Amino acid sequence: MEKKWTLELEKKPDFDKAMERIYAWYEQEMIDRPPIRFSAHNAEYSEAHFLKGRSWASLKDRWWDTDYQIELFEDQLKNSVFNAETFPIFWPNLGPEVYTSFYGVELEYKEVTSYAIPNIKDWSQLNDLKLDVNNPYFRKIDEMTNAALERWAGKYMVGYTDLHPGLDCAAAFRDPQQLCIDFLIDPHEVKQLIDISSRDFEQIFNYFDSILKKHNQLSVAWMGIPSFGKMHIPSCDIASMISPQQFEEFILPGIQKEVKLVSHNVFHLDGKGVANHVDHLLDIPEINAIQWVQGVGDDFPIMQWVPFIKKIQAAGKSVVVDVQVSELESFISEMDSKGLMLCIAADEKIQPDIIRRIEKW
Repeated sequence: MEKKWTLELEKKPDFDKAMERIYAWYEQEMIDRPPIRFSAHNAEYSEAHFLKGRSWASLKDRWWDTDYQIELFEDQLKNSVFNAETFPIFWPNLGPEVYTSFYGVELEYKEVTSYAIPNIKDWSQLNDLKLDVNNPYFRKIDEMTNAALERWAGKYMVGYTDLHPGLDCAAAFRDPQQLCIDFLIDPHEVKQLIDISSRDFEQIFNYFDSILKKHNQLSVAWMGIPSFGKMHIPSCDIASMISPQQFEEFILPGIQKEVKLVSHNVFHLDGKGVANHVDHLLDIPEINAIQWVQGVGDDFPIMQWVPFIKKIQAAGKSVVVDVQVSELESFISEMDSKGLMLCIAADEKIQPDIIRRIEKW
């Protein structure tokens, strides 16, 4: 039986009820209504926010300013509301490919994200890829985590950083386009690289999870869906560039192993290219849910994906889906509410009305 506890948060007095809804959703059930997160997918990467009067010699210096990053979050917290299953969460962030930096990869910084600079130019360098928990990137994430834990004082949750092992990590080591060529020319070496990219995941995850649990925190990352156990967001964005046969041979065994290491998995399914492999994912019992990221442009509106979302539900998996306010009524009319989590970017003034509408679903 998984241990559960109350987290007293100033801006989340309904924490216990919200977690009841989350846990029902993990099991494709519902206690009164579907969970709702009032945030758009990748909102943290769409717009930069700054505190006035600060300057740095470089973008990296700004990203690495631990005190500033926490102060910036706390400043945004002052005027924020956390309705429904939206939680106040600070998670240490140096960008989506920070996992690779624990192995010596350098990151290139932009305003709202960063990118890995591929470092494997020749297969002879594979032996150089070793986890170093004393390197500057690992130490910085550790520092950010502990600094936030010293300051949270019931104001917010502290989560763990973005962890992407497996093929996405391998692509960052090698370069995505080059790795696609490697699949055809050097498949044995590709398998070696994928194995290296996955082998230390449990150690890294447990390192940060143990720190959080010692401070009464839950397991939560950028997706904002907490667990009293261990919550992970497996993904494989680069799978959009490989065949179903390659996915089954090269990628599936690693994902199957990865998801067994934690108690709750929400697979980040990024677009219709990755969706080509959804049948394999739906067969993995340890995956509780799929986050469907429909894409942009012609991939809107959401209604064209209703059959796909129903397929995921029919396979016994829950779904995280982004729905625009203008699409809500038509979406509700077509869908079964069980096992759905709605992410909605909506002004806080209309959020109570949206909650009431969904309660009637």
